[in-house]
Amino acid sequence: MPHDDEGPGTALWTTAWELLLPTASAPPRRRGRVLQEALRDAVRSGRLAPGTRLPSGRALAADLGVSRGLVTEAYEQLTAEGYLHSRRGAGTWVGGAVRATVPPRPTDAPPAGVPLVDFTPGTPDLSLFPRAAWSAAHRRALGRLPHRTLGYPDPRGLPELRAELAQLLTRRRGVVADPQRVVVCSGVAQAMTLLGFTLRAAGHRAVAVEDPGSPEHAQLFAATGLASVPVPLDDEGPDPAALADSGVRAAVLTPSHQFPSGISVSAPRRAQLLRWARAADGLLIEDDYDGDFRYDRAPVGALQGLDPDRVAYTGSVSKSLAPGLRLGWLVVPERLTAEVVARKRTMDLGNPVLDQALLADFIARGDYDRQLRRCQRAYRERRDALTAALAAHCPGAEVTGIAAGLHVIVTLPARHGPEEAFLTRARRAGLALRPLSAYKSPRPAGDSHVRPGPARPDHPPLDAHVRPDRIRLVLGYAHLPPSDLTHGIRLLGEV
Repeated sequence: MPHDDEGPGTALWTTAWELLLPTASAPPRRRGRVLQEALRDAVRSGRLAPGTRLPSGRALAADLGVSRGLVTEAYEQLTAEGYLHSRRGAGTWVGGAVRATVPPRPTDAPPAGVPLVDFTPGTPDLSLFPRAAWSAAHRRALGRLPHRTLGYPDPRGLPELRAELAQLLTRRRGVVADPQRVVVCSGVAQAMTLLGFTLRAAGHRAVAVEDPGSPEHAQLFAATGLASVPVPLDDEGPDPAALADSGVRAAVLTPSHQFPSGISVSAPRRAQLLRWARAADGLLIEDDYDGDFRYDRAPVGALQGLDPDRVAYTGSVSKSLAPGLRLGWLVVPERLTAEVVARKRTMDLGNPVLDQALLADFIARGDYDRQLRRCQRAYRERRDALTAALAAHCPGAEVTGIAAGLHVIVTLPARHGPEEAFLTRARRAGLALRPLSAYKSPRPAGDSHVRPGPARPDHPPLDAHVRPDRIRLVLGYAHLPPSDLTHGIRLLGEV
């Protein structure tokens, strides 16, 4: 037990002594490590305050039933790390370099409840992940991967994956993809960041973003030092007049299935956007986040295929496989390739080689195409279940947007409003909902980049025909089984 003759600080030492007791019961080979960890924890937590004198090595070893050398070694190690200090013949004390950690304050607020049905958009059904096929691809890739490829990789990505991606994107999305200009990324988020840094270095100060649009785009560009200029949409896509008036020379778009409105940019509007990019010596950044999923016809091809020199194309496996894989791609115009690759090198030296080899095998064997077909069937059935449930339980609700992707826009009758009160009732009923208004961009007064005044008569805003008392929801459905969709829409109708 603690000794009474150890000098000042004995009381503080006594309160912490029981923390060291597990040392005696630890396996012999681990006792030294356990003792060191216990002493560090006692100092960090403040149980052993600065200036507290520790027992002699002999006394502590006797109390714990361990060897004196084990205690001496622990004291020496923690002295070297700065936790303790000692003087020959004078003893060992807790040093003053460590600041005790403050435990988090308990909060009176209860934790947020888990909703009964979560309609938040953007999440795929993770239960569709092809575990068996992925595991088999992992074994094959690991078995045949040459030793030399385990060194630092080409920052653009593994050559075989870039070749497979170029073929896949050309075949499925109409992309003009030279493997030399394909860069493997940690998802679309990193692709946007790479482009943001590249544009900033080239003198850009702002990027146009769709309004309404994905908030992540503006956040990612802000992290690279670029401001975001909201450009309104009409029923054909981003307003080209507003884009021309904005003063920017780069714009990020979701042309195949705009998020969140659900429209597809028309062919004439695509031509107008490309004319703007050429006239402004600018760049269009195409986020093809769910372009593979179209349920009423073949997917519209990528905008990039019309002008590879003016469009940077990016996508990922986040919706087709799982976002946690952090695997995506960026097809870069030739004039930007060297700078993007240099940025990728300094950012992370390239993506993990084994993951890239695995995905290359998965694509080459046709497993990725099979996965896309599987998801296509499942998501089409769920969209059908959602629209059927709306017709049955929410009379007057209107679904807009093309039959594609992982979400729909639902406009509710005026009787459900006003919006804020409705969302409060829905939350209390166990529903997680996201209104379309949550994706509107704020327009700060005095911002010279934002075109002043209302949209022109020949380009009315996307929601110009919608009455202001109507609530518009962005409902994600891909991650919900049909039974949950039906139950959630029944609750929605009751709300």
